[in-house]
Amino acid sequence: MVTLYHSPQTRSASIVWLLEELEIPYHTKVVDFRRMDGSGTRDATNPHPHGKVPALVDGNETVFESSAIALFLTDKYRTKKLGPAVGDPNRGEYLSWLAYRPGVMEPALLARRFEIKHVYGAMGWAPADEVEEVLNRHLSSRQYFLGDAFSSLDILLGGGLHFMMMAKLVKATPVLTAYSARIIDRPGFRKMMGEGKP
Repeated sequence: MVTLYHSPQTRSASIVWLLEELEIPYHTKVVDFRRMDGSGTRDATNPHPHGKVPALVDGNETVFESSAIALFLTDKYRTKKLGPAVGDPNRGEYLSWLAYRPGVMEPALLARRFEIKHVYGAMGWAPADEVEEVLNRHLSSRQYFLGDAFSSLDILLGGGLHFMMMAKLVKATPVLTAYSARIIDRPGFRKMMGEGKP
């Protein structure tokens, strides 16, 4: 049984959505964590080295960080193909976009939100406006991140974009608004939002 260390309304919700899409049995263990406002405490039962969410245990394997968990799950559980396998022509693009959310998209958008000036060469991400341009251009000619097929990228990146648009951290363009409507119109999303499990 897969166990997801989870806290509602956090990044770990995307892994709930992914598990629902994969249709594999899982259990959620809700844990506390340290919040931006100073509340919360680190849960000693959480295997994440920083006490964050998500973390996942599957048998003897422990995986933490959303992108790593998504890669682990989509490689291991292939009944529903939500990520290209090793050797697939789309594998390189898939890996690149998996790394993009934590490595580029989130840092850029949060830096803008907290008015942190972008410095080329010092920061490993691009300015927020450039990130938005890249995302809009990429999604303007395709249904999903990898083209016509829904994948875990649409959960991790697309779900992030959906909630960041709601929070006004991302400009709601016609391209992103239409894309967001496509990806949230799924039973897995509705279950993640509480209209079912967990």
